Amino acid sequence: MIVPVEWLQNIENSTLASTIRQATWLYPGLEIVHLIGIVLLVGGAFAFDLRLLGFSRTIPVADLATHVLPWSRRGLLLVVPSGILLFTTNAESLGNDPMFGLKLVLIAVAGINVAIFHRITFQSPADWRAGHIPIGAKAAAVCSLVVWLATIACGRLLAY
Repeated sequence: MIVPVEWLQNIENSTLASTIRQATWLYPGLEIVHLIGIVLLVGGAFAFDLRLLGFSRTIPVADLATHVLPWSRRGLLLVVPSGILLFTTNAESLGNDPMFGLKLVLIAVAGINVAIFHRITFQSPADWRAGHIPIGAKAAAVCSLVVWLATIACGRLLAY
């Protein structure tokens, strides 16, 4: 992903980015918030995905969705703003790093996967109580697991 250097430099040189970099605990605090958000977002998604793939069959899919997916949404509310703030501190380097570009593409794929799943596949989960999980739901679960693992790996590889 190639982003105009001047635009990235303006972000990185902003008062907000400078404040985050200069404050002793602000950057580490944002990283902690980002990690907590990832745990909530991906942890809930993984629990749900694994259920779709046949684990914990005694838990009805709809009941598990009601319990864990709101936590995933709360995690998203932490991940997005903290990620944007973390990005501002090193915008020029990250904006032109292929690993960061791949991470953003993977996040977009995850979002598309979720949207398709909830708008099409998950319309009548009550019908799944007999133990039959539609192949589309299983495919969405596999996609979710792979994409989130790859996204996390990309995030970690940005440090190297």
